[in-house]
Amino acid sequence: MSDPGQEWFDEAGEADDAGGLVRSYVVTGGRTRSDNYGLDMMTLVVSLCTPAEAAHLPSEYAQIVHMCQRPMSVAEVGGHVDLPLPVVKVLLSDLIEQNYVIFRRAAPEGDAPNKHVLQAVLDGIRKL
Repeated sequence: MSDPGQEWFDEAGEADDAGGLVRSYVVTGGRTRSDNYGLDMMTLVVSLCTPAEAAHLPSEYAQIVHMCQRPMSVAEVGGHVDLPLPVVKVLLSDLIEQNYVIFRRAAPEGDAPNKHVLQAVLDGIRKL
């Protein structure tokens, strides 16, 4: 058991105010999964509003809206907000539900165009 006055220290021996796990839990309201949209690392997200229109949102949400003025992958968003990917997915799902952000999934590998069709298109362009 830990002493109530005892501080938690990281590997370098420095105190950590809230800790990464606590912050993630608080940011998502305790939710750990949001499978509503099937977001993966390559899913692209883009804001539907300006940062000023999202200024009233909690800071992590507003930061994501600000970053996504141009399309970004879920992985990029996670890297910029310095939160675990599952937490980022929960936040993005919330923003999608509230119509602050839209998303587009990457095409599955099976949907890749036929190589022969691409060659025919290239040959047609060269003839022009």
